[in-house]
Amino acid sequence: MIELKDVSITYGAATRSAVSNVSLSVAAGERVGIVGESGSGKSTLTSAILRSLPKGARVDGRIVYDGRDLATIQESEFRALRSVGIARIPQDPLASLNPVIRVGNQLRDVLRAHRKVSRTECVELIEQALGEVGIPEPHLKRKAFPHELSGGMRQRVLIAMSLINEPRLLIADEPTTALDVTVQAQIIDLLQRELDSREMSLLLITHDIGVVVELCTRIIVMRHGRVVEEGLTAEIMANPQHPYTRELFAAAERQPARASRKAEDS
Repeated sequence: MIELKDVSITYGAATRSAVSNVSLSVAAGERVGIVGESGSGKSTLTSAILRSLPKGARVDGRIVYDGRDLATIQESEFRALRSVGIARIPQDPLASLNPVIRVGNQLRDVLRAHRKVSRTECVELIEQALGEVGIPEPHLKRKAFPHELSGGMRQRVLIAMSLINEPRLLIADEPTTALDVTVQAQIIDLLQRELDSREMSLLLITHDIGVVVELCTRIIVMRHGRVVEEGLTAEIMANPQHPYTRELFAAAERQPARASRKAEDS
């Protein structure tokens, strides 16, 4: 579905690339996790895929989605891909949601950017999307402002927004990083259910290897802008080859156990 071929990314006049010669692919229906510490280049890669790098950044190599080179297609064609072909769950709900617009209206804008629906149909689809991600009383919550919702609920709104146009590829960029342990477990369960119920590929970006282990069938480990190890999740868990991968597993083992998955959002 998507393939990166020898991708390098350099900012401005920097002599060192933020990402160096990275190649990876995600097949239809596959769940791939990119894990690494802050500054490893994993989020830079997703920004390159979504053509959202800052001005002055240079991308070498090829990023091919469904046979199309994302670097060469017209902006209008790329806009048509967003939300329908490729959707993204950003990592910070407060920064990603407009604080002065009701959440239902924000979902409406995403929906109507790609689908022609009546007002009644739009409201029905919004409430359905909110309900599917576990938001209670969606007919009321769609009228709420982001600050009136808990952190877990705001993250669910972002997930609903990313899924409302039924994308083929979901990029989840640190989807649990701003949440407490209890809510993290709920969001992981929610993503697992949605992935199981839809024909959708996942590219998960995180520093938490435990999240990758729970959600992904394949792991890519990045450090200092390079891929240092990749393979099937079960195989890497059983026998990590690179010292940095072993460090990540050791750090994950020192973390407190995730809270019960049946806990309610605070």
